[in-house]
Amino acid sequence: MRADRLVATLLFLQSRGRVTVAEVAAELEISERTARRDLEALSTAGIPVYSQRGRGGGWSLVGGARTDLTGLTAEEIRSLFLRAGSATATPQLRTALRKLVRALPAPLRSDAEAAARAHIVDATDWTRADATAAAPQLDALRRAVVDGHQVRLGYAGPGKPASVRTVHPLGLAFKAGNEYLVADTEGGLRTFRLSRVLTAEPTGAPVTRPEGFDLPAVWRSLAARLEDRMLAATVRARAEPGTLAILERLFEGRLRIGEKLPDGWSEVTVDGPTAEVVAGQLAAFGARIEVLDPPQARERLARLAVELARVYGAPDSVP
Repeated sequence: MRADRLVATLLFLQSRGRVTVAEVAAELEISERTARRDLEALSTAGIPVYSQRGRGGGWSLVGGARTDLTGLTAEEIRSLFLRAGSATATPQLRTALRKLVRALPAPLRSDAEAAARAHIVDATDWTRADATAAAPQLDALRRAVVDGHQVRLGYAGPGKPASVRTVHPLGLAFKAGNEYLVADTEGGLRTFRLSRVLTAEPTGAPVTRPEGFDLPAVWRSLAARLEDRMLAATVRARAEPGTLAILERLFEGRLRIGEKLPDGWSEVTVDGPTAEVVAGQLAAFGARIEVLDPPQARERLARLAVELARVYGAPDSVP
């Protein structure tokens, strides 16, 4: 326990430049007698700590000296640099990582530098040409979250015209290759997908945070609500064996493969926002998939068949 306290005392001293015994005692919630003993122990251990008596005095590091002590273990350092690899970090994060490397004890520096080069996160969807379109808004929203300023947000939801509203930015979340703003609005807490943010203008007015707000808990609740809407309908179908691998890649966790049928085909179920949307996605497989239910999914496919025949013409014969 005393070793931890000495480390905390040294870091507090380093961050403040000069401290009094009373300040150390208040910061670490110990007695002034214990604080004085700890400061003296640091000096005795060879750390360049000295005291100055009189008005304006206190304890300081000699010449403003700084320690390379970070309190991080080797495993913690590797984990940090792996997760924040310099190959994908923002310029600000790369600068912070370089400073942290210089602050690390020499035996740990090479480990940290190797870890930074060993990991890359590519959030770009293979089907998207540009995943950086929201970068200017992302920077503005990050500043608004950190500074606690309300924002006039220009936003275009899916299938909706663009609109402008004032929101209280509370946090940012990254999920499945997309970044989201969590904000309080007149209609309550909600999420905004950053790729749909058109403008983000800080108003200067302070953010009002809901009492007891906890970002991870709120995000889990909002994400669960969104996922419920995205998986509100289930379509049952029978699929040709050669389609199963493609279906698994296309629908991932939304697909469930059932038992094999006597004709060699397999029964499958697919979840989606509506039965009509799932039917439209399955239409690309043509006769290799037969939708069984619900009826509205079959009706959607029948309408699509009529529309496509009207555009492209019905073939005279089917091979």
